[in-house]
Amino acid sequence: MSAVRQCATCGVERDAAALPEVCPICADERQYVDPQGQDWTDPAAFAGRIELVESEPELWRLDVADGVGIGQQAKLIVTPVGSVMVDVPAAITDESVAAVRALGPVRAIIPSHPHMFGVQSLWSQALDGAPVYVAAADAAWLGHRPAALRMWEGTVEPVPGVVASQPGGHFPGSAVVHWAGADGAGVLLCGDTIMVNPDRRTVSFLRSYPNRLPLSAAVVERIAAHVDRYEFDRVYSNFALRIDRDGKSAVRASARRHAAWVRGEFDHLTGPG
Repeated sequence: MSAVRQCATCGVERDAAALPEVCPICADERQYVDPQGQDWTDPAAFAGRIELVESEPELWRLDVADGVGIGQQAKLIVTPVGSVMVDVPAAITDESVAAVRALGPVRAIIPSHPHMFGVQSLWSQALDGAPVYVAAADAAWLGHRPAALRMWEGTVEPVPGVVASQPGGHFPGSAVVHWAGADGAGVLLCGDTIMVNPDRRTVSFLRSYPNRLPLSAAVVERIAAHVDRYEFDRVYSNFALRIDRDGKSAVRASARRHAAWVRGEFDHLTGPG
């Protein structure tokens, strides 16, 4: 039996000996409590599958089937000096740990924001104490502190060429990770800071995705200006959708569109007042 439990709705780990009545992450306006009530599960009871799939050269994703939580796809950037896991599955198996290990030592685990904490302490332990980088601004959301916890602000480069930074927005410490990619064209891993839309040509910026809470024009423009420092062709959110080309232009254009709508510049398209 594990020393942690996880919320069945969001999948985030908490100390088994100090479970609250309701998961604080789900009680927050960005998430939701299951209408059937709070349920805590033991990660050791996971009976589903985790598949390691190559998304592009040197970038892999972890697909979880039949698990709890919101179903995020963790990403694994593989470099000559070690790997970086961006976002963390809400499940772990011996087989998936072995598959990750086979690609090289993991030098860092970076959750983009609290919804992506998953079972990060268990992954860290299984990967020889890989450090878990949590934004200092979001530390209060930790329900369990990994032994190898590293608080950070600003930017961090856990391995050469892989840089994490914090534009904020969805959470104060919401992070993105930039990597040049095997082809040098640039990849931006965004978590929920920037969400790729179903059209795969535009992105969204929200405080809450399930509850449809927007961010202001000023905040969206700040996020777009922050990531504009990077060169990137491809954009990945923490689920299945991605932009395969012209990602930087897509983020710029989407930020302008969002800002214009929330400022009321397109109110004339919404019908009579």
